Amino acid sequence: MSLGACLRAVMVRDTRGLELNGAQRWNHFPATPLCSISWWFSGDCEMLVPGTPPRLDSPTRTLRARIVFGGPHSLPSASWNPGPVHGMMAMVQPDALHLLTGLRPSEWLNRLVDVREVFPADWTRACEAVLDAPDDETRVRQLEDFMDPLWQARRPRLALNAQRGQDWAHGLLLRAATSAVGRSLRQVERRVKEWTGQPMRELQGLGRAEAAFFEAMTAHIDGRLNWADVAAQSGYADQSHLSRVTRRITGFAPEELRRRIAEDEGFWIYRMWQ
Repeated sequence: MSLGACLRAVMVRDTRGLELNGAQRWNHFPATPLCSISWWFSGDCEMLVPGTPPRLDSPTRTLRARIVFGGPHSLPSASWNPGPVHGMMAMVQPDALHLLTGLRPSEWLNRLVDVREVFPADWTRACEAVLDAPDDETRVRQLEDFMDPLWQARRPRLALNAQRGQDWAHGLLLRAATSAVGRSLRQVERRVKEWTGQPMRELQGLGRAEAAFFEAMTAHIDGRLNWADVAAQSGYADQSHLSRVTRRITGFAPEELRRRIAEDEGFWIYRMWQ
């Protein structure tokens, strides 16, 4: 829990021993302000070339590294696994990663790269130790044991509520406005972009979209899903506004996204995020 404002999530996916067809081996990801560290313990991963539809004949590029750092993503993305895969992904708040490593998320927007090319030596060694650990539980524990003392030593004085995107964005804006000399709007926005790789307006938009996602999932479970109501309760001008934003962040209209989350194996990360 002490890493709550730093490490947003750790997710493990293991498809070994499962009979998945080609279409079920896609992985769909929304745009996100979070940075990621991904480990592949077995199997391969191919990234869809941006701007192309996720089909079995679509062009992809294979990720050769077994440990990959990903910056924030302003666009949705997708990957494909040629066969069974076992991997882990840690989602880290971009401002926290900046404090811990010195990396500027703005320089890694929409990029994936071998951690050995960008991380400090101590982080690289820690990531390699996670790769060599005997099981997933040990891997998560090793990651937390490495990050926790670093975070406690460097965390900002203002504690951030990082459990939801909107709370995090508001907390980030407050910290940017009260840290260092220079508190004009332009200086605050420049500081936020340096810490996160994206402008404050985009971060607030992603936070609002996440809030709409949670509202829609809850309404669907309760049997009261109405997209106009979701738009109004989440701060959108109307249902069309919500639809445009959802398409930009995920690549799909709201109702199609809901259906795919329920039926399509490739949308597993959305189901986990519920």
